[in-house]
Amino acid sequence: MRTTKPLTDADCKNLKPKPAGKGRIYDGGGLYLEALPSGRRVWRFAYRFGSKENRATFGEYPAVTLAVARRKRDESKGLLADGLDINEAFDRKKAIEANEAASGTFGAVAELWYTAEIASLSDNHKARVRRTLDRDVLPYIGKRSLRDMTTRELLGVFNRVKERGAEEMARRTRTNVGQVFRYAIRTGLAENDPTIPLRGEKRTTPKRHFAAFTEPADVARLMQAIYDYKGTPEVRAALKLSALLFQRPGEIRQMQWQEIDLDTAQWRYVVSKTKTPHIVPLSSQAVEVLRELQLLTDHGLNLRSDAPRYAFPSPRSRLRPMSDNAVRSALRNMGFTNDEMTAHGFRAMARSLLAELGWKPDAIERQLAHKVSGPLGAAYDRAAFLNERKAMMQAWADYLDVLREDRKVIVGNFGRAA
Repeated sequence: MRTTKPLTDADCKNLKPKPAGKGRIYDGGGLYLEALPSGRRVWRFAYRFGSKENRATFGEYPAVTLAVARRKRDESKGLLADGLDINEAFDRKKAIEANEAASGTFGAVAELWYTAEIASLSDNHKARVRRTLDRDVLPYIGKRSLRDMTTRELLGVFNRVKERGAEEMARRTRTNVGQVFRYAIRTGLAENDPTIPLRGEKRTTPKRHFAAFTEPADVARLMQAIYDYKGTPEVRAALKLSALLFQRPGEIRQMQWQEIDLDTAQWRYVVSKTKTPHIVPLSSQAVEVLRELQLLTDHGLNLRSDAPRYAFPSPRSRLRPMSDNAVRSALRNMGFTNDEMTAHGFRAMARSLLAELGWKPDAIERQLAHKVSGPLGAAYDRAAFLNERKAMMQAWADYLDVLREDRKVIVGNFGRAA
């Protein structure tokens, strides 16, 4: 078995077929990713059973992530240790799943639907549907019989998604579940679709939102691209801080050094939109980015004493901030379209995922510098939930690091402290 450096998600993403026909990259322990001439990337596991060399297929990347492939490899090694051939064990598992499908459990039929109708679609769409099923649907109704399920039961599944502030995700979840039921009807495994009565449900967020990544796999790709960005150090720092601090793009690019206290790890400024003072706790990662940036832009050379000290000055004049187009252009240069991610989208990204991680909506809204209504108003808003927001910002920075480094995410490690 060859020894090699463990793979990263960037390695997997960049794998292309070689001119000879195919390319392979190895993760160790028999696991490797193979790029086929068709462009598909397939996980393989090479193993020996008895005196015979075999290989097993674990599925396609990125629908099967690097972390999942490693788990399958470890499970396969356990089967070998028990004296079982992996492919024979997989065949038995497929037979069991086929029997479950015949009995009409939602989970089994959903897998048949995914294989028949989703597996041939784009990598991003496959990964998104897979995550929706695994996180929001199968844990709750995977073992239920399709014939016994009711609209009220499904409504509980969709409302659970809504309650974490992800209304668009709830709508997509309902669409996917309805597609499973309609597949079951076509194949004779069900007679009706209980999601039909929910189709006329009024959406409460008709506003157009800035494009943003809200799936961890997409955020991981984004953070990897940011840290690999080959543009200027100032723009790279702006990208990092946009993700770490998720303030409005205009506030980021107009950040001034006199507003920042790196010793107390705070950025204090007046919000342009609401004209209210705001405190942003800085994670250790944000402080590190700012210390490196300070060496580049906080010289104060040839400036009046009352001149602004922009953290991101324009290349043309230190008296003006960086262009509002700089971050957007960098995202486009990294390959992210305007329909996928925008400079303003870092806010929606953090808002959605922090809610999923269990942080208080009030703390998240204060961190986003949204104006507080009521008699307390701005006087209360400045330091509201400051201790919790400090913990939240550090947890958020740590979570982004784990995604970027393709380490296993244990959600409880990044949620609200007890």
